Amino acid sequence: MADPSSYRPSPGQIPDSPGVYKFRDEHRRVIYVGKAKSLRQRLANYFQDLAGLHPRTRSMVTTAASVEWTVVSTEVEALQLEYSWIKEFDPRFNVKYRDDKSYPYLAVTMSEQYPRVQVMRGHKKKGVRYFGPYAHAWAIRDTVDLLLRVFPVRTCSAGVFKNAARTGRPCLLGYIGKCSAPCVERISAEDHRELAEEFSDFMAGRTGTYIRRLEQRMTDAAEEMEYERAARLRDDIEALKKAMEKNAVVLADATDADLIALAEDELEAAVQIFHVRGGRVRGQRGWVTDKVEAVTTGDLVEHALQQLYGEESGDSVPKEVLVPALPDPVGPVQEWLTGRRGANVSLRIPQRGDKKALMETVERNAQQSLVLHKTRRASDLTTRSRALEEISEALDLDSAPLRIECYDISHLQGDDVVASMVVFEDGLARKSEYRRFQIKGRVADTQVWHGEGQDDVRSMHEVIARRFKRYLAEKEKTGEWAEGEDALTEEDGRPKRFAYPPQLVVVDGGQPQVAAARRALDELGIDDIAVCGLAKRLEEVWVPGESDPVVLPRTSEGLYLLQRVRDEAHRFAITYQRTKRAKRFRASPLDDVPGLGEARKQALLKHFGSLKKLRSATIDQIREVPGIGRKTAETIAAALAGAAPAVPAVNTATGEIMEEEEPDTTVDPSGEPVAAGAPDRRRGQET
Repeated sequence: MADPSSYRPSPGQIPDSPGVYKFRDEHRRVIYVGKAKSLRQRLANYFQDLAGLHPRTRSMVTTAASVEWTVVSTEVEALQLEYSWIKEFDPRFNVKYRDDKSYPYLAVTMSEQYPRVQVMRGHKKKGVRYFGPYAHAWAIRDTVDLLLRVFPVRTCSAGVFKNAARTGRPCLLGYIGKCSAPCVERISAEDHRELAEEFSDFMAGRTGTYIRRLEQRMTDAAEEMEYERAARLRDDIEALKKAMEKNAVVLADATDADLIALAEDELEAAVQIFHVRGGRVRGQRGWVTDKVEAVTTGDLVEHALQQLYGEESGDSVPKEVLVPALPDPVGPVQEWLTGRRGANVSLRIPQRGDKKALMETVERNAQQSLVLHKTRRASDLTTRSRALEEISEALDLDSAPLRIECYDISHLQGDDVVASMVVFEDGLARKSEYRRFQIKGRVADTQVWHGEGQDDVRSMHEVIARRFKRYLAEKEKTGEWAEGEDALTEEDGRPKRFAYPPQLVVVDGGQPQVAAARRALDELGIDDIAVCGLAKRLEEVWVPGESDPVVLPRTSEGLYLLQRVRDEAHRFAITYQRTKRAKRFRASPLDDVPGLGEARKQALLKHFGSLKKLRSATIDQIREVPGIGRKTAETIAAALAGAAPAVPAVNTATGEIMEEEEPDTTVDPSGEPVAAGAPDRRRGQET
């Protein structure tokens, strides 16, 4: 615990002007970002008597080891810079809203040559127009199904689109009139884009003009006695009205507004947002946050506005934003919103009428969201704290291990050897800091395979040594060993890939793996990081230098946390290993034999042992395999005779031929592969 007076700037050093400040911990990691109208007055509040500070503020200033600031011209610039730094550094003591679930959006990919309508979740992408969020994905699909009759925009994936273009035949939607089939050039790219823009305008709430236009066209068609066209337009109008009826009218004056309501207690806050367009609720979403700093309701509203509109396009900011409390001061925030929209934005508290009644409805939703969140996680915060304390006591640590790194080795009989590193902070997974390693060389070349024996020990020693060599290199490069002013020379406060050390290293394994990890740290001169291992057999916790394991009770929260960390490391490692192994396989020649299913393929390979022996077998020998008749045997022999004879290796379990390894693809910590050459936005990075 640091003493704030040890890094307190002298009053004359702090300017009396607007600016943004950063608190850093002993590892130069940014832990808090704030803004102020007067930096001198605001920072003075942090360096008063600790007993007078809010408990969360006291925790922040005692965790910090330095403070620095940047002067700006106006409070609006301070607001913009504060938001940018919070997004960049992800400080642990700032308010960070978390979506209480992953909301689906209706998205139109206007950046593509042929825009596509689809359901999207997650981070928003440039060049895509979003509508929603919706409570359920099926609600989007119902709406789109109704609108495709009037706006037959492409909805197929890139693969389906290319296949249809190659064959010259559209998909089913193209045949039934729910797609204009740009894949087979039934419509030009320009006309299809215009159709997508009309779809987007309708979803944005500009419905009245379009329906009136259709009604006029229907009347004109009837007068010209084109009754079939008039009937088709009539049905289109009914479909559009039916789609509109799915959103109830809540404001009679066709208002465009966002309503933000809060429910909070001493520890947490829940936010609910209703997006009203054209007087109808077009979307709803909710956030929750831990109140890790002393904040008012106005501060929470300001953070919600930053997160809601910080990365949105200007047209997503409505004319009116209704809130339960105004930020202090409100002027810079309102000016920032106006700049985002490009026109005036009214930020106010509703006082009476329909808007006040609707705000009460949003507040009730926020209260219910907070109750539900606390019901789900009532024991979670307490449980995580208890788990960390139990681990600290069991391993005789000086303090609770707020950052835990876990390592696991994965391979298939000595081939494709990989390792994973997962990170848990405050008992929660921090997937952005996951890492993965390729073990150099083939393990089986240096050791005899003994299950979890010497192979894993050597690999574990290599991985720990590589990870902490990088830590020492980054630490030396950023000047953390320097003293005085030299210690503050780092320009970028973002944590480097390996610059932030854990308090505890967990390895998947028993005494040998733990000894290897400890030996690797000792060789590097690192003695302030604890090491333990969790053995799968009896879930025993091993520590270096001890002949007997530490046995935690089966109901121990600390043991549960170690198991979760170990299982996550195992999942991440085996996912990467399977991805690497899959790239070494190509299809077997048996796949080209008509009528030969998986069961008989497996029977053939099991009987002969390899594809090479099967290729040299006679027809009568092939017929000895159960289920293989003469005709099938002749077909198999002919297929294998026409196949290339060079077979490096065969996987006897699947019948697939192994070939030389290709360059690696990226693997996301969730287990999804990412195409080679794609931008490196992955959370788990290969080293």
